Amino acid sequence: MKMQPRRTARELALLSISQLPSQPDRITEQELQDLVLAAIRTLTTEIRDALETASAELNRGSERLLSSETRAADFRTSKGMVKEAIDTTQSAINRMGVVLEMPEFVQLGKQNEVRDYAIDILISLKTHRKALDEILNSAMVDWQMSRLARIDQDILRIAVIEFMHLGLPKPVAINEAVELAKRYSNDDGHRFINGVLRRVSDRTQVNLGS
Repeated sequence: MKMQPRRTARELALLSISQLPSQPDRITEQELQDLVLAAIRTLTTEIRDALETASAELNRGSERLLSSETRAADFRTSKGMVKEAIDTTQSAINRMGVVLEMPEFVQLGKQNEVRDYAIDILISLKTHRKALDEILNSAMVDWQMSRLARIDQDILRIAVIEFMHLGLPKPVAINEAVELAKRYSNDDGHRFINGVLRRVSDRTQVNLGS
C-alpha cells in the first residue's frame, strides 16, 4: 500500500479507537467496519462545519476592516481593528487549508484497501492490547500509559502494532506516529511519543518489515 492510503487508514483507525467498547475483544469484524465508516461520516460533517466557520470568520474580518475605515476614532484604533481583521482572515485561511485536504482523505477512506488496513489495526489492537501496553510501559521513564492523554496512548499503540504485527519498518512507523501526534496531540506530545517509540524500537528485535 502507498504512503497516503496507509496514512488515511491509520488516521481512520485512530478516530475509531475512541469508539471501541470497554471490552474490545468481544467486538466483531462487522462492528469494526461500522466504526470505520462512522469515522468517515464524522469527517464529512467536520468538513461542512469547518467551511461554515471559515465563511463566518471571513465575514467578521471583512466587517472589521470596513469598520476600521468608517468608525475608527484615531489611527491607533484603526490599526488595532485592521490587525483583528487580518488575524480573523488568517484563521479562516488556515481552516480552509485543512478543509481542502479533507475531501481527498474522505475519498481515500472509502477505498477497500484503506478500510481493510484500518480494520487490521483495530483487530490487532483488540487482540494484543495488554501486551502492547506492557511493552510501552516498560519503555517509559517514571511514567505510565494510564497517565497519558487518550489520544497519545492510541497513537503509541498504533505505531507498535504497525511495526510488530503489520510489517511496517520501525523508522517509518515512528515517523508516521510523530506526524499523527503533531496533528492530534498537544505541542509537546510528538516529542514524547518519538522518545517512547525509539526506546521501544531499541528494546524489540521483531521487525516484520525489514
